[in-house]
Amino acid sequence: MSGPPEESRRNLVLQKQREREAAEHQRQKDALLKEGQKDHTVDRFIGVTENLDERLIKTTVGLVTLSDFQKTKDDLLEQQRQLAAQVAADKALPGATKPKKKKEKKAKSKLSFADEEEADEAETGGKRSRSDEGESNKKTKFSKNPTVDTSFLPDRNREERERIEREQLRKEWLAQQERTKAETIEITYSFWDGSGHRKSVECKKGDDIAAFLNKCRQQFPELRGTSVENLMYIKEDLIIPHHYTFYDFIINKARGKSGPLFNFDVHDDVRMIADATVEKDESHAGKVVERSWYNRYKHIFPASRWEVYDPDKDYGAYRIA
Repeated sequence: MSGPPEESRRNLVLQKQREREAAEHQRQKDALLKEGQKDHTVDRFIGVTENLDERLIKTTVGLVTLSDFQKTKDDLLEQQRQLAAQVAADKALPGATKPKKKKEKKAKSKLSFADEEEADEAETGGKRSRSDEGESNKKTKFSKNPTVDTSFLPDRNREERERIEREQLRKEWLAQQERTKAETIEITYSFWDGSGHRKSVECKKGDDIAAFLNKCRQQFPELRGTSVENLMYIKEDLIIPHHYTFYDFIINKARGKSGPLFNFDVHDDVRMIADATVEKDESHAGKVVERSWYNRYKHIFPASRWEVYDPDKDYGAYRIA
């Protein structure tokens, strides 16, 4: 038969177990209250942004022509620019991002005589406001001085007009660039296989080097069986990658080791008829070579001078070494 000490220990264990259960119940209750106070509607209105490639993949389904693909890509780029301009304009507007201050609610006192004090304060405040209003009516009303310059102050209408003007100028600039890229230029080149075979071809300023090499390949029977990837374009002792366009060199006034990269007309090689150590203000005809020929003779002049074009590198003055 269990004695009083065992009974007291059992009661103590049961009491501790009840306390733990009560604490766990209170913790769960607080967690439910905190979860219920959260605003779950915020995440429902967060837009999911997609990059240009994903939107382009969703827009162009199935087999499409190159012109349709390029037009769709240009439309998506235009929409992206307009959205970026609109977001920038919204951020620039005054008061667009100012947080609204929440009115603090005054805690109502539970004392019985607090209502009487509030009533007295309201009555005296009303009398004071009426007296202040009477005095203010007697004072002279101030108006804005028309001679003061207020152009530095925020103006929603003026900022909207400036945004529309910037957008119009941006579209005009893009249209002008497209017209420039559509202009035709005559490019003189020399198919180089140890000796030069000079010819010329017409291209647009917006064409890339790959399109230019494809036209050069059609002018030489020995190159028709060679793919564009196995051809190289050498301009002013620089190997021009296929993805660059002639417009890139023209608009940036780029230059190479031995002359400018943006002149494509016919000139004699000044190193043949004049001092090779002096740079002239003329450009040389670019060379079109096969990649296999370059790999075979790249240790011999002039291929030993050639290197891949780097737009961030300053090639400086002409040098023969």
